[in-house]
Amino acid sequence: MSSRQRPRASSQAPRTNAPPRSPAPTGLAAPLNPARIPLYVGLAVLGAAVGLAGTLLQAALFPGGLLLVLAASAGLFYGGRVLTGTQLGALVPAVGWFVAVIVLLGGRPEGDYVFGEEIGLALFMLGGMAVAVMCATMSRLPLPANDAGRSGT
Repeated sequence: MSSRQRPRASSQAPRTNAPPRSPAPTGLAAPLNPARIPLYVGLAVLGAAVGLAGTLLQAALFPGGLLLVLAASAGLFYGGRVLTGTQLGALVPAVGWFVAVIVLLGGRPEGDYVFGEEIGLALFMLGGMAVAVMCATMSRLPLPANDAGRSGT
């Protein structure tokens, strides 16, 4: 029998003696993609900017300013999560936000600091951290808007 007529072994057949594979790590255990590092740095800087603007605005326009800056923080954290598709995308701007707020909380040698009332400070800090945790621990991202994969519609 020549090599042209010889039946080839099917490479498409499943291997029965193969060892089971462990699933690929996901979430924070997944390996970091080096192409995303500039994106994460940009999200951290944006988080610090939102934290800085939030400290000034929530004290100036209480209580409406507080709601506005918490909505802006939520938009940034959720946007980072959707943009990167990872939990790290929500955590990185939250860390930038938190660092900016803590630095501004330190105050000045004269004894005054950026925040206005203590209730506004507490609501801003707790609300911002709660929003960051909610965005980072979402179970999964929403499905795409196209209906290409759905049948019967």
